[in-house]
Amino acid sequence: MSDRDFRLFSKLIESTCGIKMPDVKKNMLESRLRKRLRSLEIDSFRDYYDFLSSSEGERTEMIMMIDAVTTNKTDFFREPAHFVFLAEKVLPDLLGGIQSNRVNFWSAGCSSGEEPYTLAMVLSEYASNREHFNFSILATDICTDVLQKAYRGIYEEDRIAPISADLRKKYLLRSRDKSQGVVRLVPEVRSKITFRRLNFLDSSYRIEEKFQVIFCRNVLIYFDRATQERVLNNFCRHLAPGGHLFLGHSETINGLDVPLVQVNSTIYRKPE
Repeated sequence: MSDRDFRLFSKLIESTCGIKMPDVKKNMLESRLRKRLRSLEIDSFRDYYDFLSSSEGERTEMIMMIDAVTTNKTDFFREPAHFVFLAEKVLPDLLGGIQSNRVNFWSAGCSSGEEPYTLAMVLSEYASNREHFNFSILATDICTDVLQKAYRGIYEEDRIAPISADLRKKYLLRSRDKSQGVVRLVPEVRSKITFRRLNFLDSSYRIEEKFQVIFCRNVLIYFDRATQERVLNNFCRHLAPGGHLFLGHSETINGLDVPLVQVNSTIYRKPE
């Protein structure tokens, strides 16, 4: 991949999904896109770029290209303090101030599903002592490959180490063929989550409901500041007054014009 080709792809990727591609990512980008060239039997990066720029390429290949360049890193109970704060502070406050016992959650940038399934387990535990508490989770990502994995809810056993033994007994099913070394989330948990593809740069998210809680962690770091502000304001339009936004440990709203106030480390609230 020539430097000129890299600049073309960097501009295309940033304009399509907001992800920055600095020079240090050239080798990574070349390696990932080369797989697409081989799959399509295209000889050069320039030819692949021209194909992406065509109407057919935009329709059939753009999503595959985005899948190829997207980095997906997540774990069950990642940044566990967030889930403690959610259960001990946010949920009690929410249920004391809303008319309905139904709470809507959004896992924005859900990757392969560990975050929304963690939310579902935490919320199910909370609901077990509250007869009328109900919840739903929308889980979105731009990458179709990880969404398919998330929808299945099947994980290798080495991925579930952060889940406590009690929660494993309640919410995980082991394969009858133990040699496969996989587990699956129980149907009661899977039924609480709706998975959907969504690009944060879309002009309209086509989401009608308001959310009391939005998790969008370790996603904004891939955007420039202007894109971060745009995306956060879109989130706020879907966040109910008094609702909370959880960001990743290295993310902040400092210097951005967004209607949020900080209530804890990387946790923000939309004023009522």
